Amino acid sequence: MSGDELIPGFCRDCLGDAGKPLRCPQCGSPRLLRHREVDDLAIAHIDCDAFYAAIEKRDNPALKDRPVIIGGGKRGVVATACYVARIHGVHSAMPMFKALKACPQATVIKPDMKKYSEVGREVKQMMLSLTPFVESISIDEAFLDLSGTERLHKSPPSRILAHLATRIEDEIGISVSIGLSYNKFLAKIASDLDKPLGFSIIGKKEARSFLKRQNVSIIWGVGAALQRKLKSRGITTIADLLAHDQTSLMKHYGVMGKRLYELARAQDNRPIKPGSTMKSVSAETTFNSNIHDAAELERILWQLCEKVSARAKARNIAGRCATLKLKTGDFKSRTRSRTLDQPTQLADRLFDAAKALLKPEADGTAFRLIGIGFSQLQTNAQADQASLFDRDLNKRADVEHAMDKIRGKFGAGSIDKGIGFKPVDR
Repeated sequence: MSGDELIPGFCRDCLGDAGKPLRCPQCGSPRLLRHREVDDLAIAHIDCDAFYAAIEKRDNPALKDRPVIIGGGKRGVVATACYVARIHGVHSAMPMFKALKACPQATVIKPDMKKYSEVGREVKQMMLSLTPFVESISIDEAFLDLSGTERLHKSPPSRILAHLATRIEDEIGISVSIGLSYNKFLAKIASDLDKPLGFSIIGKKEARSFLKRQNVSIIWGVGAALQRKLKSRGITTIADLLAHDQTSLMKHYGVMGKRLYELARAQDNRPIKPGSTMKSVSAETTFNSNIHDAAELERILWQLCEKVSARAKARNIAGRCATLKLKTGDFKSRTRSRTLDQPTQLADRLFDAAKALLKPEADGTAFRLIGIGFSQLQTNAQADQASLFDRDLNKRADVEHAMDKIRGKFGAGSIDKGIGFKPVDR
């Protein structure tokens, strides 16, 4: 490579051509993006930076330079932490007591999911203004396929994305990091390379050499358990995976073996699916002190079922699979699932399934957390239809929808079923 070679690129602030200087010749910004394939790639992953914490800092400027943790009480877990708190070792899913021990000066804020969801929708609408091919994978991240948009926007995808990042920062008040490549796997990896405010590119020519140097944990789905299994066979890096053929990997790891083989070679043919915004709807709570009483667990479970039902109804979706989540006092997780005879969005039907799943678990074991959720989501068109086995379903559905209307008018606590009431000590 010649030292005089001009690598194409542009300024992320003014979008002017980068040229060769270390700063933009037009505006003086050091935020230059240079890559040989900068104008040729169209698959992007956009991830909001410390999303919940960024929104709270936006809404309260006094928190700007302070460590902020979003999460529950002392027995809860960290939902997210700002980058100042992360410097102290705080990270998502960390027990709150450990987070506060690592960063005792942090400001702790209870999550406001309604507010975060509204901001998430604003960000998504901005993405949709660039391309209809937007696949949300959570409230704060999405894939975009910008193939063929250059003609419409009169600019290559990379510059369109840089402009979008600036718009999000200026109009919404939070920042995002962008990964750009030629498939979803690599775009997702790229978005994590330079957070926050990042924009990283992994091109076709460098993809395999880049991956060779990475640990196998960089592959989606390779968690701690699979890492241990791979390590037992001498596989810790992508380079190690490349020494194994597909047949051998599938023999030992099933369908995941095929995935390992392909992704190690930077192969990912999954399309971006517009509208696939969520795979589940759930709610959970961590108790201030462990609970072992079955009746009390049922009461709390009913309240969670109502929350999940309300969220499903608001999105006009229904779930076919109910999943109960429990965590014991010694932090051991239990997950139990049941497939329903038809999709539902009713709290009543979800609770029936959840209660049956809870019954064998509520044997005196003390739990610190309980959660319930829907998966196998569908539109609500085919949900909750009366059958020979449940003739009064329509009547129960009418009652539930009537209760929803009362809550919508007078507030969430205006009406409840008997099971939702907490017994009064006398």
